[in-house]
Amino acid sequence: MRPIMRALGVVLVGGSLVTSAGVASAQPQTETTRYQVASIDWKPCPEDATAECGSLTLPIDYKKPNGEKFDLAVARRKATDPTERIGIMLVNPGGPGGSGVNMVLNAKGQFSADTQARFDLIGWDPRGVARSQPVNCSLDLLNKTPSLYPANQAEFDALATFNRTLLDDCRKRSGPIVDHADTGATIQDMDAIRRSLGEKKLNYYGVSYGTLMGQQYAERYGDKIRAMVIDSNMDHSLGTFGFAATEAETAQSSFNEWVMWCDRTATCALHGKDVRKFWHNLLAKADRGELSDPTDPTRKVTARDIINSAFGAFYGPSWKSLTDRLVALDSGQPAQPLAAQDQEVNWVFPAAFCSDWSLPVRSFAEYKAMERMENAIAPDMRGGALGHRAITGCVGLPEKVNNPQHRLDIDNAPKILMLNALYDPATGYSWAVNAHRQSRDTTVLLTYEGWGHGVYGRSACTRGAVDTYLATLKTPKQGARCAAVEPPAAATLSTLPAGPQPGLPGWLG
Repeated sequence: MRPIMRALGVVLVGGSLVTSAGVASAQPQTETTRYQVASIDWKPCPEDATAECGSLTLPIDYKKPNGEKFDLAVARRKATDPTERIGIMLVNPGGPGGSGVNMVLNAKGQFSADTQARFDLIGWDPRGVARSQPVNCSLDLLNKTPSLYPANQAEFDALATFNRTLLDDCRKRSGPIVDHADTGATIQDMDAIRRSLGEKKLNYYGVSYGTLMGQQYAERYGDKIRAMVIDSNMDHSLGTFGFAATEAETAQSSFNEWVMWCDRTATCALHGKDVRKFWHNLLAKADRGELSDPTDPTRKVTARDIINSAFGAFYGPSWKSLTDRLVALDSGQPAQPLAAQDQEVNWVFPAAFCSDWSLPVRSFAEYKAMERMENAIAPDMRGGALGHRAITGCVGLPEKVNNPQHRLDIDNAPKILMLNALYDPATGYSWAVNAHRQSRDTTVLLTYEGWGHGVYGRSACTRGAVDTYLATLKTPKQGARCAAVEPPAAATLSTLPAGPQPGLPGWLG
């Protein structure tokens, strides 16, 4: 893990273009062989005795329900007002790689008192994550990741070879769970939790990659849903170039919003200056090797380090902290991190994302065409960050995946509430619009006219809409919008968990 990520404050704890993939049809919506699910033996959580923890023994491969099993870690906070209790609400923070157990442990800071009063909050660590038979990989190997921006055919081939080597290493360390960590399996785990608790229906709140879980649960188990909120949405219909284009577009729009904030805000360290000129001059210094990591002067800061750090700041958004650190870096002053970083080897990304998405880039020529497109769409961000890394992280891996893309097809579910910010750096607004368009009869899209990743707690408007829907099933009107709320100057990244690349946040709230 590069020290510059600490220096610039990225914390580990991770439109208009709506091109569809057409790469695969929806998975058959038939049930796998039924299997018995035991009840959960709840005990006080080791980390916080006010919550309950347990596990559920489930098949690794649902096509072989009597085969090898793993233990799915689950946590619960019971409804604080039993007289107002409505039922269970499964919650997941996304990722891939986010811990739902941790989300429940920290629920008091994430959900309103009203929602905590009405629902038993149930979080789980998805298969391959944290306490649920984690996919473990060599940290030393991860630290040797070659450039995700290959300059020639040889470097492209080296990247493909590395990705295969990494996945093989993860498989040797972690076993068959590596080949069954896709969302298609996860949604079956979700329904197993519901059945183990004896509930006819569940409620669900998922953010970021957790929206993919919600969308696909609704496709397969729509009749088992009472209410569902999917916040900051994935669009699982996109192919390689559509995915890359929309990710570059939303990264660039987030950059533009930072520039406009500096223009209108006196507390911005670059207020009254040409922010874009400063930015490109800083990247040029990095390209010339003139910038050193303030926490380790022996290490040089690269332009990509700076871009990734800015991208992480856009999640909050933490515009003031970002600007202060960039100015300090430019002047050679020490820059303090916002929080300490974890050096983590639980690395579920290739096992999960690369089994949910077939985004083939088959040659260096194809790669260069994609890179040119990204750079044209996001010139200030040099093509973006997260989308490029997600695609190149799967280069060289099999194109046939467990859970291929398809248009969202929800037939038998109640009204589902979708949320998205206009300026989300990771799950672009165009993704929510496209997913809503594919499911218009069963989804209502509430637009937050502001910034950042994750919408629920942004304002009284967004929080109220979600709480009202969960309590009464009353959705906002189609086309409803919540006004932007200027983010606090002191906003930090401390609530952002790790994403699909060290030092770079992922699809998490």
